[in-house]
Amino acid sequence: MERDEKIDEILAKLEKIKDPVGDICRYNYQGFWIQEFSLKGLISFQTQFEARDDDIILTSCPKSGTTWLKSLIFSIVNRNNNNNINPLFTTNPHDLIPLLELSLPMETMIKPRLLSTHTPYSSLPQSIKYSHCKIVYICRNPLDVFVSHWHFSHKLYGENNIEPYHLEECFDMFCKGIHAFGPFWDHILGFWKASLEMPHKILFLKYEELKKDVVFFIKMIADFLEFPFSKEEEHCGVPQQIEQLCCFENLKNMDVNKTGKRPIGMSNSSFFRKGETGDWVNYLTPQMAERGKKLIQEKFGEFGLVFDFLD
Repeated sequence: MERDEKIDEILAKLEKIKDPVGDICRYNYQGFWIQEFSLKGLISFQTQFEARDDDIILTSCPKSGTTWLKSLIFSIVNRNNNNNINPLFTTNPHDLIPLLELSLPMETMIKPRLLSTHTPYSSLPQSIKYSHCKIVYICRNPLDVFVSHWHFSHKLYGENNIEPYHLEECFDMFCKGIHAFGPFWDHILGFWKASLEMPHKILFLKYEELKKDVVFFIKMIADFLEFPFSKEEEHCGVPQQIEQLCCFENLKNMDVNKTGKRPIGMSNSSFFRKGETGDWVNYLTPQMAERGKKLIQEKFGEFGLVFDFLD
């Protein structure tokens, strides 16, 4: 109770903006806009979490391919522990690799602990930054991130009979940096710069590149995490088997991902819409697209970070 009161005191001092949907507010915490339920969990994560040297932490801005990457990493690390039955068939990827803003890890978790977070790099607990744990970050073309998040919100709040906010209004907020764990440019650049300084600790991935050559990146991820494939495994096609198991359509059609709900209310199926690249062209007007591309160039151009718009 005392900790909750302290968190409420922190929230009371923060700038906040009401979302155009429901009664949700986003708070500006350490330079990023975060919903109340996520922020309370983030503060607990910052103050209570102690990283271990063998932890593996998947990081991302929401709607950047997190669910897919969770399934890949889980399958890579646990490929010899499943008795030929991968838990992905019975358990949603978000239960296999829990989000640290929602629940801190149990001491009884099997090593290495597989964990995830949307927390920006600058706000991560010091124990993560200074331990030998591995971080895998995935980013995505911001225009596709926006469209994916808009649909996700549509599903989430539509289920509660709350009318989803208008596309143009939402895009305007997105371009101002007001969205889940935004601004997206600061979130991405935080991990991008850190990965350049510490390539042994942080693997920076792009969703679009991963989609183009999944097997190549499965091997790269395995090497980075120090779970390399043996020559025998490569000869037997184990990386290809992981690719097939974790492909979008396969995950989407698993019964466990077609039913059930997450702890904060959304359905498991809401995490599986299209998984395509370049879907933004079906939703953004030419004016919106031009504004978004110009913003992306302004924010990332000088840092050598380029996105494929696929239009």
